[in-house]
Amino acid sequence: MRPKAMTASPTSKQIAIVGAGICGLCTALGLAKQGHQVTVYERDDPLPDGGPDEIFFEWLRLGASQFRHPHAFLAAMSNLLTEQFPDLIENFWQAGARKVPFQEMLPPELSQSYTPAPEDEALWLMMCRRATMEMVLRRYALQQPNLTIASGIRVNAMVTEMIGAQMQITGLTIQARAASEEPLNVKADIVIDAAGRGSPFKRWFQQKGLVIKTESHDAGIVYYTRHYQFKPGFDEPKRDGKTRSAGDLGYLKYGVFPGSGGHFAVILCVPCIDTALHDAVKDDATFDQICLAIPGLQPWLGADHAVATTSSFGMGNIKAVWHDFSQDEQPLLLNYYAVGDASVRTNPLYGRGCSTGAIHSKILTDILSRDQDPASAAKQFAEETRKQLRPIWQASLDEDRTGIKRAQSILSPSNASAAPTLKKRFAIAYGDALTRATQIHLRVFRGAFRTFNLMELPGAFLKDIGTQALIFWTLIRYGAENKKARVVPGPDRDEMIAALAPEATQRAA
Repeated sequence: MRPKAMTASPTSKQIAIVGAGICGLCTALGLAKQGHQVTVYERDDPLPDGGPDEIFFEWLRLGASQFRHPHAFLAAMSNLLTEQFPDLIENFWQAGARKVPFQEMLPPELSQSYTPAPEDEALWLMMCRRATMEMVLRRYALQQPNLTIASGIRVNAMVTEMIGAQMQITGLTIQARAASEEPLNVKADIVIDAAGRGSPFKRWFQQKGLVIKTESHDAGIVYYTRHYQFKPGFDEPKRDGKTRSAGDLGYLKYGVFPGSGGHFAVILCVPCIDTALHDAVKDDATFDQICLAIPGLQPWLGADHAVATTSSFGMGNIKAVWHDFSQDEQPLLLNYYAVGDASVRTNPLYGRGCSTGAIHSKILTDILSRDQDPASAAKQFAEETRKQLRPIWQASLDEDRTGIKRAQSILSPSNASAAPTLKKRFAIAYGDALTRATQIHLRVFRGAFRTFNLMELPGAFLKDIGTQALIFWTLIRYGAENKKARVVPGPDRDEMIAALAPEATQRAA
């Protein structure tokens, strides 16, 4: 859910941000616009010259493990960027990013009779590679007053002092990556941790005796990506609804992420417990075989339409993580704020990470736009983070758990639970009716699309009486036929293994 804007002007402060990823840059831009003096410390090399392709293939981004994995820039983030920095958005179009409006995302049953509503203008996605997003944001940031990006800088420690019984951060110990450089302490009124999921601040908190309460839940999957580009004369297949370019086969999840300049990426997510498929997706040829066995991916990769531009590469340690930096509703460390993945992580499969990071950034910049004491600002930040991001995090965790159970039932059918209860059967039937209703009722699709794009809290559209009526009408009208809506065309696991190369089949035996 997008935060509301605040307009008060703060007293200018010296602000240090650790990490020049998307969340760090969004935070830096917002605070610099308010008149704060902002320095962003980034351990990786500066952005190289060149366009999106050069940035994607040549820039070594060790500080962002997901840099070359595909991303979805949802409406929540895209609208926030447009509203906060109206002169920025044109730079994305010049770099080849595309605006995908609501109408283009409609299922075939709805597109022919579609009548626009005013709210549909805000329901759009930005399509581009993360490399393009970072390139445009970084170059825009470098042009802004009050904002400095110090690249090639390691942050070695945080500097703190006691103010009565409360610890406060007062700066950082930094060091250029060149071996000859000596460490240097820099002062800051506020330090923002945008260092991502590998943030060193957790270790430094522990060294200071500060205990962060952490909830961590493994998603039970590994995530593999391969990038492609259409050959000259070929373009993206039409979204005609005949096949799904994203879906869940139970034992494998897949999806296509269109980029710019004819580039696109395919992801395959397999359960960690399925060692056979886990091994198979690591191999380039087998990765392509799996893709070509799935009807929804054949229009993209079939008939020799595209060439691979990368090998298959993976990402592990996928978890839902929530950090609480308070104790007894008081901040552990005054003037320290963690944003984005340094604070809240969700499964990247759902494409919410950059958008929740942008929302988190806006929450913080709004709070810091007002002069108030550090303890009050920290408490308000914690409250707004929980109010706006916790429901998104919980929904993602629930989806992870559902996926784990489904995979376990397929891989170990003998351990599957007993026949579902009446309550469970109704829940399944209602879910099928909801899925079908999004395909045939514009009101339901629009609400689901708002939730998907984080323009409202998860499931908020289901509280609408008209939406409820349409779902129950679909449940009664179509009955058991609704289950067809959740069926994703594709081979079952045994058929998939049999379709793979002999060496892959041997590994699965």
